[in-house]
Amino acid sequence: MTQKNYLAIFAKSFNWAGFFLPKKIYSDCAKLYAFCRVLDDIADEKTDLNSKIERFNKMRNFFKESYDAKIKEVHSFNESERIIHDVITLAENNNIKRIILEDLVDGVASDLKKKIHIRSIKDLLIYSYRVAGTVGLMMSKLLMVNDRRALKGAIDLGIAMQLTNIARDVIEDKKMNREYIKPDFENIQATLKLAEMFYESSFSSIQKIPFKYKFSIIVARRIYRQIGRKILQKGNMKNYEKSGKIYVNNFEKIYHTIISIFDLILVYLKEIETHQRAKEHAIISQEVDLDERI
Repeated sequence: MTQKNYLAIFAKSFNWAGFFLPKKIYSDCAKLYAFCRVLDDIADEKTDLNSKIERFNKMRNFFKESYDAKIKEVHSFNESERIIHDVITLAENNNIKRIILEDLVDGVASDLKKKIHIRSIKDLLIYSYRVAGTVGLMMSKLLMVNDRRALKGAIDLGIAMQLTNIARDVIEDKKMNREYIKPDFENIQATLKLAEMFYESSFSSIQKIPFKYKFSIIVARRIYRQIGRKILQKGNMKNYEKSGKIYVNNFEKIYHTIISIFDLILVYLKEIETHQRAKEHAIISQEVDLDERI
């Protein structure tokens, strides 16, 4: 059975950047994204909460049992089970710690509530680490990165992208009784300012990524960052609401891919910096020990 490519279907910006990866690495990234997607789909589906929790717990239990039993026979698996099996195999083959995957599962599980109401920076950062910083960390392992500063930068890039998502999806999330930030333009701007700090912190650590993977990460970073900048251009809540879902179109992707060539040159000219988001990492580590994950 041919497994569908969730990355190509649901993550246009990441799939665009994935074009610049070797085929094997792209395939591994697609497997990781598929795992993220099947978890998110359960949390976001329009059914009653109890049914979603039951389905999610069933997947979580299969995840735990597969890890513990190291299941190898896959012929009887359904699509979701096969995706879970693939990501566990991926983790074992790439020195990805189980606890990082568990953090991701816990992050998505936290969306399974009647109402989500985040108001503290600490809770926002912890949530963003769990659902996206983890993905940055796992991606870096697929790209054979082991430098601690670079791994911290990978977490930062994941958090930056998640904060961008939150700023973009305020209206959509509100319809689902989810308020990761207050639904006004002032808080959207503040969230994107915080995202910018994490995007900046991620940049110099790209030096530590092997050359053949660098450009893809630079392209993904630049294109996703542009979503936030397009949001800020709306100027006020009225224009933001009228815009619908804000994204980077193909013409803009081509433009920013070309500009990424200059980012690639700049990353070689820039000295690797001391980690800029140590304060925020310390806040996250009050609940999740990042040193243990790195």
